[in-house]
Amino acid sequence: MAFEKNILCIGAGYVGGPTMAMIAYKCPQYKVTVVDINPERIIQWNSSELPVYEPGLDEIVRVARGKNLFFSTQIDKGIKESDIIFVSVNTPTKTFGTGAGMAADLQYWEKTARHIREAATSNKIIVEKSTLPVKTALAMERILKAGKNGACFEVLSNPEFLAEGTAVRDLEDPDRVLIGSNETASGLKAREELVKIYANWVPEERIITSNIWSSELSKLVANAFLAQRISSINSITPLCEKTDASISEVARAVGLDSRVGDKFLKAGIGFGGSCFKKDILNLVYLCRCYHLDTVADYWEGVVKINEYQKERFVLNMLNAMFNTLAGKRVCLFGFAFKADTGDTRESPAIFIATRLLEEKAELVITDPKALDNARKNLDGLDGKILYFEDPYEASVNCDAIAVMTEWGIYKDLDYPKIYRSMTNPAFIFDGRNILDHRRLFEIGFNVFSIGKPPMTHF
Repeated sequence: MAFEKNILCIGAGYVGGPTMAMIAYKCPQYKVTVVDINPERIIQWNSSELPVYEPGLDEIVRVARGKNLFFSTQIDKGIKESDIIFVSVNTPTKTFGTGAGMAADLQYWEKTARHIREAATSNKIIVEKSTLPVKTALAMERILKAGKNGACFEVLSNPEFLAEGTAVRDLEDPDRVLIGSNETASGLKAREELVKIYANWVPEERIITSNIWSSELSKLVANAFLAQRISSINSITPLCEKTDASISEVARAVGLDSRVGDKFLKAGIGFGGSCFKKDILNLVYLCRCYHLDTVADYWEGVVKINEYQKERFVLNMLNAMFNTLAGKRVCLFGFAFKADTGDTRESPAIFIATRLLEEKAELVITDPKALDNARKNLDGLDGKILYFEDPYEASVNCDAIAVMTEWGIYKDLDYPKIYRSMTNPAFIFDGRNILDHRRLFEIGFNVFSIGKPPMTHF
């Protein structure tokens, strides 16, 4: 079969793999190839056990794989044969040098740009899919134009707006698709090529075009606004606990205001994931580079509230359990940063587990999808850690349960059975406010939740 276009994605991670699977699924007329330097990851994409867990992803991969969707380690071949190249490589926060702890680490992105330049023998449209600082496209253009192969490149920005756990739904029915380009004749022409791809299934009014700098900045700002809402509601939880108010009732009252809305107003132990903290710190760093220190301080406060909320949760556990956790067994219900994903990047559970180990507690961790990542995250830490997939097995002989992830299975467990298997007094710390606290108290638990008065038998 002759395909209309060859699309390549460099990077087979949480963004690249699902995005390309959806494009292949919706556009059988295009050949879509995903390449990665990690051969193990490619083997997994070609197997029945995908490296990324997302509800519905297995089905769309199964339909397209081997027909017009391919996973490979042959990066040079992919670059040569492609018309459009999506770049979806990791851009973590720098851990060294200038901007350490805030700026994006662009070394993998730059190596990819140089790789494209050296391997390309024909004109390409390059699409930034990774989250990148504003003005990164300019640097990419300079690197690509320094090549000697005679190839011309047009760089577009097409940031992802996926939420893990609902990525397939977000790809199939997006709020918007944003495509930024240079506002030159060649830039606008390239932009139209990308619009054509998404127009196969996305309504025209949801495909938004802009200049390339607005597109790059929009991704950072969108994540910063979402994270700000989480930190805002979390900042009120200690006040609720002191005044016997209920954060759930406060959030409901506030969220019913049509000017505010109820999204991202659920209090908890803090946000995690690969984007929120990284993107806010990136925004802070950019503001400081432009000497906008007041703006930088404002956004940095969002991250500080998030760190405060996690530490406060640990201190509440310590205070509730008679000011010592040494030798006590604490079971963490969940380790992924949110439900319906196995991703643990920046999960609050990592911080809380580390702090509990520092307090000499023994840890038992259970999670339906994230146990392998939990083992990697906690590898090398001092202390006793056990891992069980079964929450009933995990809670046996524990002094406390701490809910880290809002998995639906935790709502419907047989808590009388769990209570009988635990040490008394038994504690539950609901870091996601998903359980029936009154019922747990009546069973015999001492219940501590976020932003609500404790319910204890003392």
